[in-house]
Amino acid sequence: MNGFLVGMIISILVYLGIGWYAGRKIKHLDDYYVAGRNAPTLLIVGTLVASFLSTNAFMGEVGMAYRGHGPLLIIMTGVNCLGYIFGALFFGRYLRRSRSLTVPEFFGQRFESRRLQAFAGLTIVVGLTGYLLAVTWGVSLVITEVTGISNTVAILVVWFGYTAFTLYSGSRGVILTDTIMFLLFTSVAVLALHYIVQAGGGWFASVEQLAVYGDKPGIISWHGVVGPDTNWLTPADGLVWALILGAAWGAVVAVSPWQSSRYLMARSEHVVVRSACGASIAVLLFYLATMFGAAAVNLTNPDVEPPESTMIWVAMNLMPTVAGAVLVSGILAAGLSSASTFLSLVGFSAGNDIFRHSEDPQKQLRSTRYTMVGIGLIVIVLALVVPRNIFWITYFAGTVFASSWGVVAFMSIWSRRITETAAFWGMVTGFLGNIATNLVSLLGGVRLPVYLDPILVGAIISFIAVVTVSRAGTVSAAEHDFRERLHQTPEQEFDATEVARTLAWPKAMVAVGVLVIVTMVIFYARPYDAAIDSRDSAASEVRQ
Repeated sequence: MNGFLVGMIISILVYLGIGWYAGRKIKHLDDYYVAGRNAPTLLIVGTLVASFLSTNAFMGEVGMAYRGHGPLLIIMTGVNCLGYIFGALFFGRYLRRSRSLTVPEFFGQRFESRRLQAFAGLTIVVGLTGYLLAVTWGVSLVITEVTGISNTVAILVVWFGYTAFTLYSGSRGVILTDTIMFLLFTSVAVLALHYIVQAGGGWFASVEQLAVYGDKPGIISWHGVVGPDTNWLTPADGLVWALILGAAWGAVVAVSPWQSSRYLMARSEHVVVRSACGASIAVLLFYLATMFGAAAVNLTNPDVEPPESTMIWVAMNLMPTVAGAVLVSGILAAGLSSASTFLSLVGFSAGNDIFRHSEDPQKQLRSTRYTMVGIGLIVIVLALVVPRNIFWITYFAGTVFASSWGVVAFMSIWSRRITETAAFWGMVTGFLGNIATNLVSLLGGVRLPVYLDPILVGAIISFIAVVTVSRAGTVSAAEHDFRERLHQTPEQEFDATEVARTLAWPKAMVAVGVLVIVTMVIFYARPYDAAIDSRDSAASEVRQ
């Protein structure tokens, strides 16, 4: 038994132990669905980041950075992190104020609409089952790569790992394990960067070599590698792509169920705002470290195949066995944390929003757990028989909620004119518009320009539907009153001490931003410019 397998087994046993501990404290539906609505800032930050960063971050996006596109991913991340702030301020804190058990239940209460709640729940079951499938594939691939066990066994191990602690402990266990996983994989990302840079000759030597890296010109320039063999012919094309996709994914982190539902567990609205600030800081720093680290692997091995296995190669070749095992466990944690969140949300929506047959909390709890087992079995079958396509399924599942929920979510808080019928058809048309555009791109072989990205197409269709249908309808008194109540801030949120603590978080964001700028000038811009100047001077002397 190798050290990597031992590390994985220990990790899974730790998470099972945490799930068992958390499950013992469940007494009510609030405990199982929303962790008793008493989670502090650290736990909300942990679950926000852990549920957002799955194996796609450590594999798919690291592979893109290894190929030379890390700078564009960093720009995109900087923009989409703003979604945390806008989402918390303009949707998340009002969502928490509703006291709903799930986000679809919020939509149902806001518009007095059982069909809207059920359809929103259906989008979760469809979208997040797909996302769960992609994560199951990703984590099983990690296990197969480092242990050599069969794909079938790896898939079963992964399924057991995330199902066992989610099934028993619900949201209480998920946010605890998410936070531990978050602390683990962010720490190992920094640890991996250290070994990668050391293998390249040190920090400044690595920057200088990458600045003039001939095999992938521009690999750490502000735009990364562009040209005929990439998706972006010019730096401007790459910048437009990063900005548009950054804004689109900003909508994802603002309203998607695996992000916004975390706010339902928060102890207060202050925790909602603080955790959004903390998540944006953590995600940005994580991507800065991992994207540069992935690019720097080229200095040691320019031929990692497939590029998505770059971090696994680092763990097995650049790091001591123990440190490498920790890194692999961190990648495993990133996948399991997302999987546990997706499985819990699918179970919650099926049990509470779609098939709620009983007002008995214990029966509903059993129904939710049975649903989780059923969904898990479906995922196992799909993982074994469907051709693996992690990127497309991840992209579809991540974006469909921004298209179908985004307009309705924000307008449910800020529009006095949106009607139940408009909200329903806005969600339906946004969902179908996203799927149709994705299918045209995938099955039709059509390469769509970035301004026709499925997220944007679906969102625009949804907005047009909401505005058009709202003009033909009337807002009911109950809908009006519910929205008015959402805008009444609870008295406890005005506590002067809590307000002062919350206001410290935006200041921390500014401080971190300034620190990042200064650090990048000293440790990136100056050595980069020096290397470029030296190369240009040498070339000039040769020409003379």
